[in-house]
Amino acid sequence: MRQRLLWLLLAGLTIALLVLIARGGEPVGPLSSAQFGSLAYKVALLVFIGSAVLVMFRERFAQAVTAAMLWVVVALALVIGYSYRYELRGVGERVMAELIPGHVVSHGRSVEVARAFNGDFDVTVEINGARVGMVLDTGASSVVLTPEAAKAAGLPLEVLIYSTEVETANGRTRAAPVTLNRIAIGGLVERSVEALVVQPGQLKTSLLGMSFLNRLQSWEVRGDRLLLRGYP
Repeated sequence: MRQRLLWLLLAGLTIALLVLIARGGEPVGPLSSAQFGSLAYKVALLVFIGSAVLVMFRERFAQAVTAAMLWVVVALALVIGYSYRYELRGVGERVMAELIPGHVVSHGRSVEVARAFNGDFDVTVEINGARVGMVLDTGASSVVLTPEAAKAAGLPLEVLIYSTEVETANGRTRAAPVTLNRIAIGGLVERSVEALVVQPGQLKTSLLGMSFLNRLQSWEVRGDRLLLRGYP
């Protein structure tokens, strides 16, 4: 049995080699010479593996077939996963956006954020390279930072001048105007964005306000999703 399979394998390889030599690099039917050679190699490899499996399970043919089918399924899953890797990545990002508040699904200069369980749009933002948790607030005329967020972003708190009156959930307070070098949400990046830093104890979370949103080409809330689009 093994000798017969070996001779069949050698005969097939020999025929394939003779065909390639006879064609002299010209196409073999609908296949180019390179494609035909690759196909012959894969068929030979498949025959070799199949014969090896049959030999290993000489008297357990059912087990051999089951094992072979299992490997076929695994190989198909790997091929399908690789072929649709970009689509699957998008699905994975959407799942992450649903499970982790603030996770951003980025498509170049467009980003998408899912609504959090509390009904707000929590957004993870990079400010001057520091990751800061923020809440979308379209009623805020400016980006507003807590002192902790401002410190993480490298702003000099000791020299800030709190000269602007603002209204917060805790009432009226004063805030210091600043200019943020860089704000990034996924692949959406804006530079030199006007912002305010409130005094300690006035805000629990930084606010993503209109001084950032007005820099965008468009933004909208569609159902439970926040869509932000920057200019190309």
